[in-house]
Amino acid sequence: MKRCTKSLWLSTVSVVAVAVVVLLMWNLAIILFDLPAILLPTPWRVLEAAFNERVSLFEGTLVTGVAATAGLVSAILLGSALSILFSLSEMIRRALFPYVVFLQTVPIVAIAPLLITWSGYQFRTVVLVTVIICLFPIVNSVTAGLMSIPKDLDDLFRLYGAGRIQRLLRLQLPSAVPDLIVGMKTSSGLAVIGAIVAEFFVGNGSSYIGLGTLMTGWQAFQRTDALIAAIFASTALGLLLFASVNLFAVTILSRWRT
Repeated sequence: MKRCTKSLWLSTVSVVAVAVVVLLMWNLAIILFDLPAILLPTPWRVLEAAFNERVSLFEGTLVTGVAATAGLVSAILLGSALSILFSLSEMIRRALFPYVVFLQTVPIVAIAPLLITWSGYQFRTVVLVTVIICLFPIVNSVTAGLMSIPKDLDDLFRLYGAGRIQRLLRLQLPSAVPDLIVGMKTSSGLAVIGAIVAEFFVGNGSSYIGLGTLMTGWQAFQRTDALIAAIFASTALGLLLFASVNLFAVTILSRWRT
C-alpha cells in the first residue's frame, strides 16, 4: 500500500514538474525571440481566452465528445462483428480484410469531403469519419485474438463434441477479451482526432459547432490564444475518453480473470 502511494505521489510530482518546465520555456521563448501574441501568446493570455470563451469551449467539447464516443462505440460494435465473421470464414476474411486495411491507409482528410457529399454537413458525418478511423485497430486486435486460440484448448473442446458456435462463444470470445481491450485503447486515442478532423470540413456548411469548427474559425480570425485553448480542450477530451476506456477495461479484465 505504501509503495503504491509513493509511486502515485512520484508520478503526480513528475507530471507537475514537466508542466512547470514547459510553461517556463514557453514564457522564455516569447521573451528571447520577441514573439508577437499572434504567433505565440503567453500562458496567461491563453487562460484568459479560455475563460472568455468558456461557454463556446464547453459546448464544443461536449459536441465533439458525443461524436467521438458515438463513433468509438460504433467502431467497437462493427469491428467486433466483422472479426467474428472473419473467424468463422477464412474466405470472407481473405475477401474483406484488405478493404479494412484500405480504410486505414487512405488519408481521412482525402475522403472527408466525399463523405460530406454523400452524407451532408451533419453530425452523422462526423460519427462516420470517426468510425472509419477507429475501425482498423478493433478489427485487427479482435481478429488476432479470435484466431490465436491455443491448439490444446481447441482440441479439448472438439474432443467433448463442442460445435463451431459453442467454441466461438465459450472459448474464442472469452480469450479475445484482452485483445479487444487493446484495440479499444488504441481507438480511443484516435476517436477525438477523427471527430475534430471531420469537424474541420463539416463546420463550414452547417450550424454544427464542435471543437474542430471553433479551431477553424479562430484560426481564420487569427485568435491564436483561443486556438491554443481549444487545443488544450481537445487534449483533455482525449485523455478523458482514454481514461474512461481504461476504467472500463480494468473492470472487464478483473471479471475476466475470475
